[in-house]
Amino acid sequence: MPSILYLNKNADRRLRKGHLWIYSNEVDTARSPLKTLQPGEVVCVQSAGGQYLGQAMMNPQALICGRVFSHTPDELPDQAFFARRLLDALALRERCFSEPFYRLVYGDADFLPGVVIDRFGDYCVVQLATAGMDLAKESLLAALDETLQPTGVVMRNNHGGRDIEDLPDEVDVLGQVPGLIGLAENGTRFEFAATTGQKTGWFYDHRPNRAMVQRLARGARVLDMFSYIGGWGIQAAQAGAAEVLCIDSSQPALDSVVHNAALNGLVNSVSATRGKAIDVMKALVADGETFDMVILDPPAFIRKRKDQKAGEAAYRHINELAIKLLGENGILVSASCSMPLNDELLTGIVHSALHKQGRSGQLFHSGGQGMDHPVHPAIPETRYIKAQFFRVL
Repeated sequence: MPSILYLNKNADRRLRKGHLWIYSNEVDTARSPLKTLQPGEVVCVQSAGGQYLGQAMMNPQALICGRVFSHTPDELPDQAFFARRLLDALALRERCFSEPFYRLVYGDADFLPGVVIDRFGDYCVVQLATAGMDLAKESLLAALDETLQPTGVVMRNNHGGRDIEDLPDEVDVLGQVPGLIGLAENGTRFEFAATTGQKTGWFYDHRPNRAMVQRLARGARVLDMFSYIGGWGIQAAQAGAAEVLCIDSSQPALDSVVHNAALNGLVNSVSATRGKAIDVMKALVADGETFDMVILDPPAFIRKRKDQKAGEAAYRHINELAIKLLGENGILVSASCSMPLNDELLTGIVHSALHKQGRSGQLFHSGGQGMDHPVHPAIPETRYIKAQFFRVL
């Protein structure tokens, strides 16, 4: 039987509303000493009055010390449990997508806290971010094999989320995985190395926003900043952009841009340049370059609340430079994956940047994350993607 974790009086309010996180200061440590619990241990969570709230995986050293994974008494994270969760997640994706290229599991939103699984046809890339899920990974992998029978699985457990839980960095390949994995998105083909690159190797979250870019790109000269392996820029070229310039600081990422442009027969319209975003944009301004569309999809400048002021300044700076590079009636695509930067703040930052440059603009479309990144209604942290489309006058 799991140990009982008692919460302080009134500390159960968020959980009763559906949230899945337990903070260490919400635990009644007199009745439930955290130091007696092991990382990954499963506990039965109860209110101060002894009412059952759920089963949770613990990490007593972390600020978020518990994550509820089930509301069924005595349920454990075994293969049968994971198989049920995976089938639930799969049902949504198969309803939304005609091809097997999507985020299969999106953590809390799919009721598997700390688990991310991206599917690329016959291959899956898995990331585990909590001690509990790391301890249960064999059951998870068995359930994944039972559900999808993937040819190969890449465990990309070398990300910052594991640092918070004091977990080691690991990259493992299970089964047969080729050097390059393929996918299709919005009528465009891509290949990438699943054991290297960023996160799982691909970012499905902006799929609908890249589709919007395709609607607007025909005949345009496009600048794709922070391009990574060309997700935005190559899709713009596929939709008929006259010229696309991809900028990134990573040479391997730019090598992939060139590879993926060739894969789609777009070598004549796509080029790649290495450099730091600010430096490259300043140089383009100095050279008098102008574009019909500038796409900004930077890494998260605001990861924690303490980063807010500096992060907002960074977003403002890159948007100011982008506006300088846009011709009359140019389109600015300003994206952010920083959860603390909400839509209203991003709009305000772009408006401020426009005003500083003596230009006006119209926000004509606001996009969010794709259908394979569902939002848990009780957990605002599961909504993080923004992409705002402005016409710059």
